[in-house]
Amino acid sequence: MSTRSPWTWVPTLFGAEEIPSAMVTFVALLMFLQCGASPARATLCAALLFLPWTLKSFVRSWIRRRGHFRHTIHWLEAAIFLSLVLVALSFPYGQGALFASLMLTSLLCSWHELTARMYYERMLRPPLQCVFTTPKIFFSQTAVVLTYGMLIIAVGGLQVYYRHILHAWSTGCYLLAGGFALFALYHLAALRPPAVGNRGASHTVSGSVKAEVHIIDRIRQKPGWLAPVISLFFLLLPQSLMFFTRTIYLYESRAQGGLGCSIQEIGFAQGTVGVMAFCLGLTLGRRLLLRGSPRRSFWLFAVALGLSPLVYLYMTLSPPASLRGICACTCLAQFCFGLGLYACRLPVRYISGERYRNTINLLYIPLVATCLIPPAALSGWLASVCGYRLFFLLDALTAPLGWLVTILAMRRYPMAFTRREGA
Repeated sequence: MSTRSPWTWVPTLFGAEEIPSAMVTFVALLMFLQCGASPARATLCAALLFLPWTLKSFVRSWIRRRGHFRHTIHWLEAAIFLSLVLVALSFPYGQGALFASLMLTSLLCSWHELTARMYYERMLRPPLQCVFTTPKIFFSQTAVVLTYGMLIIAVGGLQVYYRHILHAWSTGCYLLAGGFALFALYHLAALRPPAVGNRGASHTVSGSVKAEVHIIDRIRQKPGWLAPVISLFFLLLPQSLMFFTRTIYLYESRAQGGLGCSIQEIGFAQGTVGVMAFCLGLTLGRRLLLRGSPRRSFWLFAVALGLSPLVYLYMTLSPPASLRGICACTCLAQFCFGLGLYACRLPVRYISGERYRNTINLLYIPLVATCLIPPAALSGWLASVCGYRLFFLLDALTAPLGWLVTILAMRRYPMAFTRREGA
């Protein structure tokens, strides 16, 4: 085992991977909107960017058999840097080019997350992994806050300078690529190989796909495996529907039913204050799940997931008159989202076991991403048809439906909702 302190690489490895991931997950929606896409098309494109996260498990065995993962991390980080440059270059060529470059970035980010997690598990023994869980989460969440909030605010400032929004986005992406490149260069020296690799006889992608299909077949043999999946879909439905529309509601003009916020205001309210509240909710949720009764904690999380639409429904009934009011509402909604997201842990553990115990962002778990994509993709169209007030009302009404489905699933298959969270 390498003698180099984990403090020299854990913060930078997991902080750096969130720089492009946060751009693809949260910022891409605004990119599409400011490139002229309608809300319906913007949410569809942004939701499809989650597809690589749903499919990343199919290359898991292929990556694992490549060895000790250090070289894989290096070439992935080089490829991510180039993909960020492609994103910056794509703005003058329209929405199709932007979508293609963002999809490539999302694919590489999903592979990097998988490889970094394997490297972390190989380099640190389980007791040491427990020690570094909190620092790993802290630096990862800090990177999300800085990337989401500061990138949008910077682009807003550059728009004033250039007088052209696409030039501003291109420059912002170049700056993001440069910042990520510094971390990648540092990792060339900071990452050390473990004492023992794990190269296998097979390195083919097709073999990895077959191995994952075999795992899926074994999952389907578990008693009642479909019940927690359906329950998870309906529990996440309120948040899935508003995952992108909450930002569109802030962005669209008051004449179109939105709040007419500037991009800088969105960057501060949603990308900084909101993401900080989301991270705080995640932190509290993890502590409650580790210390409390799993069933009691689960229902606290499940109820919290359904509260966020009520905040936005209130905003449509009584629009905030100042940025402070918008920040207060987004803070509360995002805190409930972060806290409630830990309701996913127990169904995911029943389906996938301990595979994702070291995953930082629960949205990057394939099952969670799969449940999120269909409602999120349709949400922009639904909001355009219904109007924001009716949309958030209907969204809020899906929460009791999710609770009812979960109650029925828990009565039929209680074992899927009572396993304790590991370290």
